[in-house]
Amino acid sequence: MLEHPARRPGRLGVGVVGAGRVGAVLGSALRAAGHAVVGASAVSQASRDRVEALLPGVPVLDVPDVVERAELVLLAVPDDALGDLVAGLAATGSWQAGQLVVHTSGRHGVGVLVPARAAGAIPLALHPVMTFTGTSIDLGRLADCCVGVTAPAPVLPVAQALVVEMGAEPVVVPEQARPLYHAALAHGANHLVTLVAQAAELLRAAGVERTDRLLGPLLHAALDGALASGDDALTGPVARGDAGTVAAHREQVAAAVADGRAGADVLAAYGALARATAQRALASGRLRPERAGAVLDALDGEDPAGPRGPDGDGADGTDGTGGTAGGAYGAAP
Repeated sequence: MLEHPARRPGRLGVGVVGAGRVGAVLGSALRAAGHAVVGASAVSQASRDRVEALLPGVPVLDVPDVVERAELVLLAVPDDALGDLVAGLAATGSWQAGQLVVHTSGRHGVGVLVPARAAGAIPLALHPVMTFTGTSIDLGRLADCCVGVTAPAPVLPVAQALVVEMGAEPVVVPEQARPLYHAALAHGANHLVTLVAQAAELLRAAGVERTDRLLGPLLHAALDGALASGDDALTGPVARGDAGTVAAHREQVAAAVADGRAGADVLAAYGALARATAQRALASGRLRPERAGAVLDALDGEDPAGPRGPDGDGADGTDGTGGTAGGAYGAAP
């Protein structure tokens, strides 16, 4: 029987179940903190290569053997596979009393580890808030990373200490909040990748080859502004109420989709995000209701409404944000 970690001096024997991009990197980080990685499961050749590169000398074992050897079991498997894996190991009597069982799923808290906890194991949920390449590059990135931590109150300090040992910052997430927490992160990170890829696709359709040179500085500045100021960073034709420009944009995106220069998903995403931007600009007072209506009409393919000035601004000389054109929200693209 394993001792409780709070009463055991020294380092832990770590078993990595799932040597994918996350598991191999976290195993390596724990090893760098002085823990011993005693085994790893790796089904694919890519996973075996990661073990060789990031965990040299660590034996590749079947999952039950990894669990049997380990004082800390790191479960780095897909969200939807985690519950069945934990229950299956419980059914075979694999879990040990006092054993730390850590999973890296963002969606789940410690509830998914109930079968292991019933056998006396100690459940911890540690979700690194970063994307992984599965290489040594990720080890340096952990220093700037937060980890969503969920654990029973008596062992929460143990979970936090493990995160700190890996060089990251622990952030406590309540059990019931894990699905929404994970949805927020996936919405931001995964959809950002889709958005950038779509923008690059449209630039290539416009004849631009070095899409990274155009998008890099622009998107870095936009991200910095959004993180610092939230909706205060909103800018561009939708937030300004430039319905004519929005109509032209929609027409050109639709044409690129129609002739095969861009995928159909681009037009759908442009419309959905432009509508969301209009709604947030309206709610924050940057966009007047009549301008918002004109923008939404343009997104529906209707003629944009509302009088326009000679420079494309409103007839009253404003940019639709309540300030003068060229002000804080009128100068950006």
